Amino acid sequence: MFLAMAMLAAMPAAGADILDTPSYKITIEIRCPEGSVTCDDVKYVGVNKKTGKFITLVGKTVHSLCADGVTPCHFLGYEFKAGRTIYSVGEDGELRVTRGSRVLVQEMGVWSESP
Repeated sequence: MFLAMAMLAAMPAAGADILDTPSYKITIEIRCPEGSVTCDDVKYVGVNKKTGKFITLVGKTVHSLCADGVTPCHFLGYEFKAGRTIYSVGEDGELRVTRGSRVLVQEMGVWSESP
């Protein structure tokens, strides 16, 4: 667990936000140029608070679409895929991990900026 926490502490602070849920600490780092509306290079580092195990994924931002059906309108959160497993992190603080129609994790958390 100490190694995982050390890795989180070593992450660059620019563009990094932390979601703290009852079971996980997730660091999200947007690695696209500032001012980009969408981003397909978002880094996820999730640490299980009980086991200290962590996973690193790369995903994208998720938006609802405007009336034209093409233009991104409202930011909804982030999506990351690991095989058939989808990690969704909402702007409202919801962490939802699914595999097919099965929900593996669903927790609410609180966002903060990395120090």
